[in-house]
Amino acid sequence: MTSNEPDEELTGADLDEVEGGDELYEHHRIVVDRGQEQLRIDKFLQARLRNTSRNKVQEAIRALAVEVNGAPVKPNYRVKPQDVITITLPEPPREGRVMPEEMPLDIRYEDAELLIVNKPAGLVVHPAYGHWQGTLVNGLAHHLANLPTGRNGEIRPGLVHRIDKDTSGLLVIGKTEFAMTHLSLQFFHHTIRRSYLALVWGTPPGPTGTISGHIGRSVRDRKVQAVYPDGDQGKAAVTHYEVLESFGPVTLVRCVLETGRTHQIRVHMQYLGHPLFSDATYGGDRIRVGQSTGAYRDFVENAFRLLPRQALHARSLGFVHPTSGAQLLFEAELPEDFAAVLEKWRAWAA
Repeated sequence: MTSNEPDEELTGADLDEVEGGDELYEHHRIVVDRGQEQLRIDKFLQARLRNTSRNKVQEAIRALAVEVNGAPVKPNYRVKPQDVITITLPEPPREGRVMPEEMPLDIRYEDAELLIVNKPAGLVVHPAYGHWQGTLVNGLAHHLANLPTGRNGEIRPGLVHRIDKDTSGLLVIGKTEFAMTHLSLQFFHHTIRRSYLALVWGTPPGPTGTISGHIGRSVRDRKVQAVYPDGDQGKAAVTHYEVLESFGPVTLVRCVLETGRTHQIRVHMQYLGHPLFSDATYGGDRIRVGQSTGAYRDFVENAFRLLPRQALHARSLGFVHPTSGAQLLFEAELPEDFAAVLEKWRAWAA
């Protein structure tokens, strides 16, 4: 920099992820220093952003994920003093290496840019403490071994979002840097269409509803999330729901995410007073409606054994294809354990 005045730039936590949780990307905002010499924007951003190559910046520009003063620019744009630059990027790879592992992947669609995988419950999405092997990313590293996003053992080849270990359903995987950046931008602007099926305790108010409340780590238990309705902590989160079928003690709902916070549906439904059926983390693994005695107790405990996880399935995923511009929509049927418990409740209600 040629000036002693610092950039007017978001710092600390704000510089990392404006959006967070299930959506894996960074969003940066930089106000260029008053004394900055005119420099190509790709070179400028490469120098300013950690773990970011010039090629990655150029891919973001090509995906219209770099804006100056509110408008997309070309790679040869030269930054000027006081320009306001925003850029959306996939998260940089985490430290460490992934061992590719051959495993069965339920791939519902694949082309040169992306693939759609239907993740079974019980499969961890990416390596972390205690789960360095046998994750979806290990399988993707094997499947995508010859692609740019799979080289060098990156810990997050192709991922732009994730779902919980014990949640089943659809994930989109980018096979090129361009596809990853384009998809990340759609997540940031909330144009990705995601719906989930959830079985919850009780009956939520009204046939449809919206839950709004910041979500962040609980101050009582750092392993779980909590809702902060006053917005004093956490990040903004919005979940829309629709009642599909009521069985008395439990209800099948369709949830549509506007944001993608960690455990968003699970913690929002708990906050509403209707935790997900069999969700041990948020209190759904005990009888919440009805007497805990007799035949009813035996029936519910049998249902817990059939579905020993939260009753949550990523049902549909819709987005714009990064290169063709086509609107795509994918759906995944309920897995056997979830479908079996629904049938039991239907029979009980009848």
